[in-house]
Amino acid sequence: MLVVVGGHTRNIGKTGVMAGVIGAFREREWVAVKITQYGHGVCSANGEPCDCATADHTIAISEERSATSGKDTSRYLAAGARRSIWVRTQQGELASAMPRVRKLIAENENVIVESNSVLRFVRPDLALFVTDAAVEDFKPSALRYLDRVDAFIGEQRGSWAGVAPSLLKKPWFAVEADFSSAPLREFVQGKLANAPGRTASCELR
Repeated sequence: MLVVVGGHTRNIGKTGVMAGVIGAFREREWVAVKITQYGHGVCSANGEPCDCATADHTIAISEERSATSGKDTSRYLAAGARRSIWVRTQQGELASAMPRVRKLIAENENVIVESNSVLRFVRPDLALFVTDAAVEDFKPSALRYLDRVDAFIGEQRGSWAGVAPSLLKKPWFAVEADFSSAPLREFVQGKLANAPGRTASCELR
């Protein structure tokens, strides 16, 4: 089972939805993955400002060990994830990290990933998309894969610039960090129960 959680911009609650899914379905013993792509001048190894241009600084993958560190990856563990992995790459270089991400997906029964861009490379069993009606900005990476979303979580804006209304005609659910909303929980449960198996090996272009 592969679940992807994305969102139309930064800091709108994607990690909270990740934790909600993990906590609501703890019995699946999730491996949670956060993917971060840094822009020019920021090192993928540690997220700090950097002028390096060497190949060994383009990808970094680490495992979170603490459920109390305060990082997004620690929130996954606190919610009940079995493992929590942080993948960092330079902006636009996610393809170089995908062999290792694919291996991680193949080796684990249930994986949940916080990312938009990963939808370029995998076809998940369930893709959830977090929105905030108060934020007009819509990231290009989010718009690019919007047709692959199964449901939206958050308040719907009347319209977003550049977003075709037809792309928004999917189920919408209120934000429920603990997944206490029966309709949302039942929707996710149905998708999990009906998933045919691992489908992450399908590469999309």
